[in-house]
Amino acid sequence: MRPFVAVLALFLAGARAVAHNGARHQTRSFNTTSTCEQIAKAVSSASDVWWPLSFHYAKDVSHWASSSSDLAACAVEPGSAQDVGIILQILGANQTPFAVKGGGHASNPGFSSTSGTVDVGAGLVWDDVYATLEPQGVNVVGGRVTGVGVAGFTLGGGYSWLTNQHGLTVDTIVAFELVLPDGTVTEVTQTSNPDLFFALKGGYNNFGIVTKFTFKAFPQGQVWGGLITITGDHLDKVNAATVKFGSEISDPKAAILPTYNFVLGAPGMSLILFYDGPSPPAGIFDDFLAIPHFTKDISTRSFLSLVKTAPANITAGTRAIFNTVPVLDYTPQFLDAVVNETIFWGTRLSLASATFISFDVEPFLPSLFSHAEESSAAYPPTRARALLPTNIYFAWLLSASDDLMIESARKSAQQLTQVALSEGQDISDAPMYGNYAIYDTPLERIFGDNLDRLKAIKAQYDPNNVMGLAGGWKL
Repeated sequence: MRPFVAVLALFLAGARAVAHNGARHQTRSFNTTSTCEQIAKAVSSASDVWWPLSFHYAKDVSHWASSSSDLAACAVEPGSAQDVGIILQILGANQTPFAVKGGGHASNPGFSSTSGTVDVGAGLVWDDVYATLEPQGVNVVGGRVTGVGVAGFTLGGGYSWLTNQHGLTVDTIVAFELVLPDGTVTEVTQTSNPDLFFALKGGYNNFGIVTKFTFKAFPQGQVWGGLITITGDHLDKVNAATVKFGSEISDPKAAILPTYNFVLGAPGMSLILFYDGPSPPAGIFDDFLAIPHFTKDISTRSFLSLVKTAPANITAGTRAIFNTVPVLDYTPQFLDAVVNETIFWGTRLSLASATFISFDVEPFLPSLFSHAEESSAAYPPTRARALLPTNIYFAWLLSASDDLMIESARKSAQQLTQVALSEGQDISDAPMYGNYAIYDTPLERIFGDNLDRLKAIKAQYDPNNVMGLAGGWKL
C-alpha cells in the first residue's frame, strides 16, 4: 500500500451501508462496479485500482478485526492528493458508499522541546513513522502499540506514551493536507482556516480526506521499559501498585498501561512500563517490578522496540468490539471491579467463542489536557477535567456470537460506570473517547458542546454530504 494516503474501499453493490451515529441501518443497491471503472479511467498513473481476487485487493480491504472487514467492489490506492480529489468527486456524483482505511485498527464495523516538524502520510502505521524518525533522533506523539494506523488514531484525538509531556496527538498538529469533498486540495492551519483546523482535530472524516499530517517533532533518545505478564493470583498487587502510581507519580516521562486479560481460560495481566529516558529514577516502578511475573521483557531500548513489545496483533483477524468508561481516577474499588468484570465475562463468553477479554486501564497525569487551549479541538470537548479513557475489548471467532458480545460489552461498561458513580466520580455525562466508544454512542457523548459547531462546519464544507457516504462518526 502506498504510504501517501489511506486506502479507499468501495462497498459492493447491494451491500449494507451502516451509519454509526446511532442505531440506524440502511440497505441500498449501488452500481459500484461502474464507479470503480470511472475511477480507474480518471486517476493518474500514480494511483492503482485493485479488483476482487487480487492479492492487493485482499490486503487493502482486510482489517485488524475481521468483524470490521467488508467486501468491496474495488480497492483504490491513491498516489496523490489530486487523485483523491478526483475520486471524491466521482463518489459524490454517483452517491457511492465508501470507506477510508489507514491502518485498519478500529473495532467498529463500517468505520476503519520542539525541534521542528514532520510530514506524515495518512496511509502509514505508526511503526513506519517511528522507524523513519529514529535515525534522526526525533519523534512525534503517536500510537502506543504496534500496527495502529496514523489517520484514524490522529483524527480521533490520540493518547500516546508522550501525552503526559506534550498532550494528545491532535494537540501537536501544525497542519493538515485535506482533500475537500468538492475535490479541492488545501492546507489547513490555525491561521489559514481556524474552523476546519479545529474540526479536524478529533472530528474524524466528516470534512474530507486528510492525505498528510504535519506534526510537531520532539527530541527522542533511548527509552526504558517493556512488557511484563503476570498471572491472576497477583492481580491484587497490580491493583495496589497502579493506584499508588496514579496518585503519587508526577514525572511526565513515566507511564504505564496495565491490561487485565482473560485468555486460555484464566485471568492475567499484560503490563507495559515506559520511561522516556535510558533509565527511570529510583522508586517509580519498584512496586510493579517486585510483583512475581510470568514473563518479563524490560530493558533500555529504542522507542519503536518498546512499542513492538506488546503483542497487539496477536488477536488480528478475530471479530472484535471496543467500549469505554471514562473515569476521573483509578481507585481500589474500581480496579477490583475491573478484575471482577474480567473474570465474569471471560468465564461466561468463552462458551460463545470468545478468545480474548481485555480491560485497559490508562493512568495519565491530571495535566494531560493542559497542553492546548480550551475549545482548540473537536476532542476533547472540554479540558476542565482530566478523563482517563478506560478501554473494554472483547474478541471472538463466530459471527453468530456478535449480538451477545456487543451486548456484553455494553453491560460491562454500564457496570463499571455505576461503580465509579457510586464512589462519587462525576462521570455521568463525561465525554467518551471516540476511538474506543461503541458504534452507536450518541455524538453528544463524544463531542459535547462542540457538536453544533462541528455540524455547522460540516454543512459549510460538505453541503452535499459526500463524506456521509463513508463510515465512522457521522455529523
